[in-house]
Amino acid sequence: MGRPTIATWLAAIALGVCWAAAQAQTVPAPPLTPPLSTVGAPAPASTKTPAPILTAADAETWLDGMMPSALRIAGVPGAVVVLVKDGKPLLQKGYGYADRDRSVAVDPGATLFRPGSISKLFTWTAVMQLVEQGKLDLDADLNRYLDFQVPGRNGKALTLRHVMTHTTGLEETGRGLIVYGASTPDNGQVLKGYMPPYLYDPGTTQGYSNWATALAGYIVARVSGQTFDDYIERHVFAPLGMRHSTFRQPLPEALRGAMSLGYPSADEAPQGYEIVSLPPAGSLAATGADMGRFMLAYLGRGELDGKRILRPETVELMHTHITRGMPDLNGIGLGFYQQDMNGHRAVGHGGDTNMFHSDLILLPDDGIGLYVSVNSPGRHDQGKWLRDHLYRGFADRYLPDARPAPGPGVGRATAEAHARLLAGAYRNTRREDSTFLSLLQLLSPLRVHAIEDGRVAITIGGTRSVFREVRPFLWQEEHGKRRLQAIVENGKVARWGLEPYVFAFVFEPVPFMAGTTVLVLLLAALGVAALTVLVWPVAALLRRRHGVAAPARPAMWVRVASCLVLLSVALWFATVAMTEETDPALMLTLAQATTWLAFVGGLLAALWHARGLGRTGAGAGGNGARALAGVWVLSFAVLVVVGFSHHLLSFNPNY
Repeated sequence: MGRPTIATWLAAIALGVCWAAAQAQTVPAPPLTPPLSTVGAPAPASTKTPAPILTAADAETWLDGMMPSALRIAGVPGAVVVLVKDGKPLLQKGYGYADRDRSVAVDPGATLFRPGSISKLFTWTAVMQLVEQGKLDLDADLNRYLDFQVPGRNGKALTLRHVMTHTTGLEETGRGLIVYGASTPDNGQVLKGYMPPYLYDPGTTQGYSNWATALAGYIVARVSGQTFDDYIERHVFAPLGMRHSTFRQPLPEALRGAMSLGYPSADEAPQGYEIVSLPPAGSLAATGADMGRFMLAYLGRGELDGKRILRPETVELMHTHITRGMPDLNGIGLGFYQQDMNGHRAVGHGGDTNMFHSDLILLPDDGIGLYVSVNSPGRHDQGKWLRDHLYRGFADRYLPDARPAPGPGVGRATAEAHARLLAGAYRNTRREDSTFLSLLQLLSPLRVHAIEDGRVAITIGGTRSVFREVRPFLWQEEHGKRRLQAIVENGKVARWGLEPYVFAFVFEPVPFMAGTTVLVLLLAALGVAALTVLVWPVAALLRRRHGVAAPARPAMWVRVASCLVLLSVALWFATVAMTEETDPALMLTLAQATTWLAFVGGLLAALWHARGLGRTGAGAGGNGARALAGVWVLSFAVLVVVGFSHHLLSFNPNY
């Protein structure tokens, strides 16, 4: 989580200016509100301008005043926005281009976008249909529905309820999740080919899992006797009239010409069609209009135009039976996670592929649904940020917070003590511990800083946010909407959660092997290897000039191993970089093999060298030679310990 560049800051500022201008199009700019005018701390009612009524005309004026400029500044070629209200479509608009080079405009009724993980809502719909029919039990051991075995942990079996609430306890897995230009792999074969290990007991800890969602889709296919694609088409798309939607990969011929291209940014060439290797978790392609019909069905308590996909009580259960990662923060229902804003109840789901970034929000009590999708992450990921800002801007404009302002919060002494307690390095519970990616916990933990006046600061995604404690161990974002809560056990922070991510993961302190001490030792060991390589040719020249005999063979092998250490570091950097775009199978194998030779071979050579000095004496080098031998042994020992702990010394092909 690096610092934002100057360009990132300028883009964010410019987008904010566009948003402010759009807000001012039809109503006067509201006066400045106190810092805690947020979800947990609304501004006093007397300072607020009356909210405009949500109509198609007002929403269109607001969006037209903001979206074109926002897309241009963010570097996003195109977007679609859909609003539904009171059982009918309110507004469906495309902005920018589906194909920039051919100047093909986005058409909300015809252009397909990739909603990413919003696809999961369709998978959960299918699961709940089968629950209604008595064919699935959310609390049964899901092995009842499989033709292979998924083990439990500590006597706790995995269930579909765990899957739908992202409390499976499984590690994340991402190898080959999105590739280009291939056909869809068989979902069952992918699931059977690799099952991620457990991090936690099922039902205990939030941990978002694409693999588990794909497992639910596989169960739908087995229990229904239909392929997953066929099932969704017959039992969800057909009754809802979603004629321009599909989970099939690659796209059916009839829909290919309507698909928006996906762009890294407006400055770059488009990428190919993204193939999701776990289709039930994210392979949907759909028009904005079709997504509007899906929202209307759920706002209609499972019914649209006389066709019912779920019973009213099932929809209510999915939206209101909440599992919480933190007791006072937003949680997750059965598949739909809470996105409450300004005191209004909201549920929905976000979605990301490499190129497309989307959000779907339902406000059941207000009869409103909002869907937005962009076809690029944009410059410096500003496209991803745009959809979040759209929702916040929409809520502040049409659904302002009418709750009374909160009290003053905790006292300063308490706030400072709690801030110091929270400060530190953390890892999240959606992670990998059994693969080389566990090294990221060591290299880039999330750090919480205690700052002045008892506040805490966190930098996520290049943006720094400041939080003020409003109740014991509950913090409110200043000038923002998010809340943070911590659980303290035995005088220490055991874990904490942050909205909106808390439905998917929480944070816990990093263990010793991912802590600062180990990082310092690792950097020191790498520094020793680098100095050994740099000094080697200099020492050889000096020996030649002064007629000094070459060192013994063990010392030469230590130097060779040091060269391999630097090569392995370069290969690992390349491997991690490649995971964003492709499957680095060959690079991963090279990195693993080189690391074995460098770390283990280097330690053996260093021990051989030290043993030789002990037998024959240090010679002309004296104590200096002994000290260098000791430094080499310690350095390679650190590399071996870290290598095994973080699975660099492994031949595991999964991640």
